[in-house]
Amino acid sequence: MTHPLHTRNKSSVRDSGATDTKGIVSLMVALLAACIAFQLNASMLSPVLVTMAAQLHTTEVTVGLSQTAFFTSTALFGLFLPRLSDIVGRRKILVLMVGVMVLGSILAAFAPNITVLIIARVIQGISGAIVPVCLMVLRSKVKDAKQYGTLMGLVTAVNGGIAGIDAFAGGFLATNFGFRSIFWVIAAVGLVAVVLVALFVPDTRPSQGVRMDWWGVLALAVTILLLQTAVNELGKGSAANFGLTAGLLVGAAVAAVVFWRIEGAVRQPLATPALMKQRSTWAILLTTMLTMTGVFATVNGLVMSVAQNTEVGFGLQADWASLILLTPYALLGWVAGPFSGRLASTLGYRTILRIGLVGSTIGILVLALVGTHNLVFLVGATLLLGVTYAGMGNIMLNGLGVVLSPLDNPGFLPGMNSAAFGMGAGLSFAILPAIQANAGAGVSGYTLAMLAGAGITVAAFLVSLLIPAPSDAGVEVQKA
Repeated sequence: MTHPLHTRNKSSVRDSGATDTKGIVSLMVALLAACIAFQLNASMLSPVLVTMAAQLHTTEVTVGLSQTAFFTSTALFGLFLPRLSDIVGRRKILVLMVGVMVLGSILAAFAPNITVLIIARVIQGISGAIVPVCLMVLRSKVKDAKQYGTLMGLVTAVNGGIAGIDAFAGGFLATNFGFRSIFWVIAAVGLVAVVLVALFVPDTRPSQGVRMDWWGVLALAVTILLLQTAVNELGKGSAANFGLTAGLLVGAAVAAVVFWRIEGAVRQPLATPALMKQRSTWAILLTTMLTMTGVFATVNGLVMSVAQNTEVGFGLQADWASLILLTPYALLGWVAGPFSGRLASTLGYRTILRIGLVGSTIGILVLALVGTHNLVFLVGATLLLGVTYAGMGNIMLNGLGVVLSPLDNPGFLPGMNSAAFGMGAGLSFAILPAIQANAGAGVSGYTLAMLAGAGITVAAFLVSLLIPAPSDAGVEVQKA
């Protein structure tokens, strides 16, 4: 006969497991809602810039400045909000980010002109740190390496697109209801996310009692802002002001020196000089930036351009090109993300990252040598990148930014890595389209630019060999 105490113990264990499972499900719903709200800001507007320009009575180039303002803002807020969440509480910072993003969305929906729209997009940029903060929340809650890897892959896959639906939905809404409807949808999703985060996300504060290094934040923000502005100027190609670019780079160097000196002088720095010298810091940041530089404009710029080019490309309409290229690319990333995250706990984060980088290089080479001449190979190689980059490389870069962070300063590296993603994306659109445009007429320009992207991705792979093993990420513990 079973002793009553044993029955109670077994029941207690079952209840605890059910509670844990229920808590994880609720947490994941909240985190995914927050990440989706951010991703809608980043992806729903890209296909509708022409519509926005017409409805705001301005040019497409000017409307493009609103996108630049948004991504620059995400880079700046992403630098320090993950660290601030360590100090004041991660739930508070997530609610703040999503809540302010909702206010920015409402302002954008009412924007009477392009100036107000740009201001609204800057306000929305506070959401730039949502994904790294969500990953830090997840890591503090989920202790099992395999479960964390799977859930990390699911959360991070949102960053590559919401299964391709977001870009298509943006075009549909803008065509049928005007671009303002997109911002109302973003605001509605954001409001739901605020409620879910407030209800189900724990307010962990691993650095409670630490003072925020605001002077260090200011110096670092100035550095990144000047660098980002220089990259944006280079993106103008032959129309760029190279004197201004040089001045911005000099200013960024000065600001970086000031940041270094501040961090060596204050008692509780944003990041100590010793931390910044470690391979776990600079190797992952450089790998992230190089990967984004090699891949991002290849897929989102060159592939879409050659697909729609009526003279030397395939002459597809924009909606059809998105449907057969970007939608399945994002969908495959969404599907592959949880699997690569789970494999990372057994094979190692670095191993999955390097497999993804090798696969991405192969995909870009196929695009360059065959895909520019054959639509089937263009689609096929883009789908390969959906698995190797969106479903593997991007997931591992985000994950390594979290698991390589020191326990006493868990928010710094995810914040810097977020900025590295933005900087790499900017460099990608500054370098690769410029190569294509200056290589002369014909398909050879696309080929040369894609080969350059492949070369940069190879450089990312070589730098990834310098990334040290995380100390508490599954199998990597034994490899350290």
